[in-house]
Amino acid sequence: MSVQSTNSFTTNGNGDLASSKQNQNISNAELNTSTVTTMSSRSTGVNMSLSAGSSSSSSDGVGVGDGETKTKAETEGDQLLIKAQAGKIEELKNREAALSRLLSAVRKEKMSALRSRPLTIGVVGFGRFGQFISETFAKHGRVVATSRSDYTDIASDLGVTYVPLSDPDAFLDNQLDVIVLATSIVSFESTVQNMVEPLKRYIAKQKRGNRRGPLIVDVLSVKEYPRQILLDLLPEECDIMCAHPMFGPDSGKNGWYNLNFVYERTRMDGVVLDQTAADNEESFVEEGTHQIHSVHENSEAHIEAKDRMERFLSIWEEEGCNMVPLSCAAHDAHAANSQFITHLMGRILGAQGLEPTPIDTKGFDSVLRLIDTTTADSFDLFYGLYKYNQNSMDTIIKLQDSMNDVVERLKNAEKGDLEKAVIASKL
Repeated sequence: MSVQSTNSFTTNGNGDLASSKQNQNISNAELNTSTVTTMSSRSTGVNMSLSAGSSSSSSDGVGVGDGETKTKAETEGDQLLIKAQAGKIEELKNREAALSRLLSAVRKEKMSALRSRPLTIGVVGFGRFGQFISETFAKHGRVVATSRSDYTDIASDLGVTYVPLSDPDAFLDNQLDVIVLATSIVSFESTVQNMVEPLKRYIAKQKRGNRRGPLIVDVLSVKEYPRQILLDLLPEECDIMCAHPMFGPDSGKNGWYNLNFVYERTRMDGVVLDQTAADNEESFVEEGTHQIHSVHENSEAHIEAKDRMERFLSIWEEEGCNMVPLSCAAHDAHAANSQFITHLMGRILGAQGLEPTPIDTKGFDSVLRLIDTTTADSFDLFYGLYKYNQNSMDTIIKLQDSMNDVVERLKNAEKGDLEKAVIASKL
């Protein structure tokens, strides 16, 4: 049939337009389609023929059912797309491998830089925790420890220089880059007070215009309390970092990998940092005034302060810690509902004198481990978590309320059973 201009439609049951199936002669090829065919024999001079059926295929098309047909060109296009996607994935994998090699090279360069300028770290308080961190610090730099008791032999075994706490000037004369205060919570303030005058003397001995104190780092389990003490008492020349390794000698005995290290950069070159401002490599915001300071302003002190903090943090990073920048206020809010309640439950359960039995469940084993872990720490630590975190009492009150609620539900359930029994006896 010779077609001049044919637009032939029918409607389906939903009132939608659908192309009518027509058989038309084509001079050179047979085309299968169910779509609208609009051809003009005057403009094209072509005779066409449609084969019946919407899902059959011809030599130039691929039937996909429901009236849809893919041409050979479209099929080849799909294949090219698949090949292109495979090529893209391969390209991304190559880039990923290149980035991995670059990261490895950067880490090696970073370690080389750290080892070329190792920190001298002082540790005040050489008890169990002080020894624990000093042993690892000694792998990354020189460590000088001081404490009330004589730990000379233990320090020597760990590769650490020991100076008695009774001679703070000799301790500071070791040209310390960083001083870590690893004391108990209850003795923290007095320890800082006793260090203030020796620090002032040490700073005064330096050349005018270049008088800088060491970076002071606290590692207590509470943060707002030591932060305020350090800001109130320390000379302005001392930078301050408040940190909390969320692990100790027991949980970190097999290494620090994947353990949390929480820290706040508190004061740098006399500027107290605003912890609500976004961290920036090139600047920082002053607390209170919200003034933006460049790390390059005034003198090299800003650069040195930033560099010293980063080199100290790098020790924890290289040991595999999860680095968690967090303000002291946010830390204490979280800690009350995690660390303190853990110690509180351990102490409460421990006070019951629970012992292993021949029929212990895995759950009860976990309870005993909780008791062992929490009671292994001193009561001073537990007391400090309570006294020096303003959120702790709220946690205790919530625990008491929860206990009362659970007991009340048990009593109500028992009362309900008794009432049912009385009713049943009367039937």
